[in-house]
Amino acid sequence: MSYDKVKQAAKLTIGTKQAMKTVEAGQAAEVFVAKDADPRITSKMVNLCRKMGVAVTYVDSMKLLGKACGIEVGAAMVAVVNE
Repeated sequence: MSYDKVKQAAKLTIGTKQAMKTVEAGQAAEVFVAKDADPRITSKMVNLCRKMGVAVTYVDSMKLLGKACGIEVGAAMVAVVNE
């Protein structure tokens, strides 16, 4: 399951702005996007990932993604940072 990847990642950037910066800087290994997040926000990220050649994995919900990151609130997207 993809949540395990998030939990095991050594370094994450959580949230839209932070994840976007990580991808733009070429430091993202993979990006996890919640299916229930606002498409106006996620579509920009998905397009950026395609352009940068970063894998995008969709997960069921913002709540579960936030939980996998160890935070109490939902997360629309999370980037796994390259070591």
